[in-house]
Amino acid sequence: MSRWEPDAQGRFRAAAMELFLERGYGETTVADIAQRAGLTARTFFRHFADKREVLFHGADRLRQTMIGALHGAPANATPFEAVTAALDASSEFFRDNREFARRRSQVIAANADLHERELIKLAKLSEALAEGLRLRGVTESDARLAAEAGIAVFRVAFGHWVAVGEQRTFGEILHDSLGRLRALTSNR
Repeated sequence: MSRWEPDAQGRFRAAAMELFLERGYGETTVADIAQRAGLTARTFFRHFADKREVLFHGADRLRQTMIGALHGAPANATPFEAVTAALDASSEFFRDNREFARRRSQVIAANADLHERELIKLAKLSEALAEGLRLRGVTESDARLAAEAGIAVFRVAFGHWVAVGEQRTFGEILHDSLGRLRALTSNR
């Protein structure tokens, strides 16, 4: 094999996803993924700490994107407006990866340990949003409530976005979900 592997990370992700769906996550090894990608296991470990990271690789970047947008929200924004800015920033993150996200969701749903890891990822994202709100002077209780509500909207929108046949962008679904939450909580 050559020393330079074009798009090794993308090849590993594609190979891993194929194998996870064919054999199951637990039955797939790093050696299997490397072989399917036409690369070595050693090269795999240059890109990912373990096979779970193929599924969770972008979590830190997503969190940084959302927290950056929350910090960049206008100073007079309400806590939920600041969270909405963070959610809006996530829209760009999901612009081009719907098919991978659909397949990823299938793999995670089929494995309890991965599902738990996904919930932990979302809890950490909520805590990061709450911390960002606290830094803006929002009380602990309000910061936690706004962050958790934002993550609930994120989860619902993401679930719709990865549904088979869905054509709307993540941003369109996200704004629809935010509008529905506002309607549910408004005084009538």
